[in-house]
Amino acid sequence: MRRILGRANSLNVMKVLWACAELGLNFVREDLGGPFGGLDTPAYRALNPNRLVPVLVEPDGWSMWESNAILRYLAATYGKGTALWPDDPRARARADQWMDWQQTAANAALGPAFVQMYRTPPEKRDETVIAKSLARAAEVFRLLEEHLAAQPFVAGEAFSLGDIPIGCHVYRYLHMPIERPDFPALAAYHARLSARPGYAAHVAVGVT
Repeated sequence: MRRILGRANSLNVMKVLWACAELGLNFVREDLGGPFGGLDTPAYRALNPNRLVPVLVEPDGWSMWESNAILRYLAATYGKGTALWPDDPRARARADQWMDWQQTAANAALGPAFVQMYRTPPEKRDETVIAKSLARAAEVFRLLEEHLAAQPFVAGEAFSLGDIPIGCHVYRYLHMPIERPDFPALAAYHARLSARPGYAAHVAVGVT
C-alpha cells in the first residue's frame, strides 16, 4: 500500500493527500512530525535527511520527499493526459509556475505569521513578526486576487496541478483569524475548490 508520512494538519501533507484524491490513488497516512515526533529517528532520516514531512513511499518501497516534487511525480506517473498532467508542455509549465510561486511568494509571506500564531507558545510570540508577515501576505494575495479575477483557476479555465498548492494556501489565508483585505475573487476560488471532494476532505478541515 502507498504510504504518506506526515501529520494531517501539515499544509505540505495536505497537498499530497488532495493530489492522491484527485488521481484516485489509495494510500495510508501515518502521523509523524509536530506533536507526533518521529522525524529524528534513523529510519526517518534515511527517508528524508531534512527531517520534514511529507514523505511518499510507493508500494514497492521507493520513496521521495518535497511536497511539490511529489505532486509532479504523482501527476506524471498516474495522471498523464489528464488535467493534472496535460500533454501540452506549456499547459504544464503554466501550472508549474504557480506551484513555485506558492513556495517562494505565498509561503514566504504568510508563513512567519502562521508559525507565530499556531506553532509558537503565546508568551513567545513576536507581534512585530506577525504584523510584517500579514502586511506582506496582503500584498502577495492581492496579486493572486487580481489574477483570479480574470480566470477561474490559476493556470486558466480548467483546474490544474497548480491549484493544489495554491488552494491549500488560500484556505489557510482566508480562515486564519486575522484582518485581511476584501478579496472576492479569492473567496469565489475557494468556493469552487470546496466543491472538489479531495479539497473538502483534506484541506477544508480547519486551520491548526
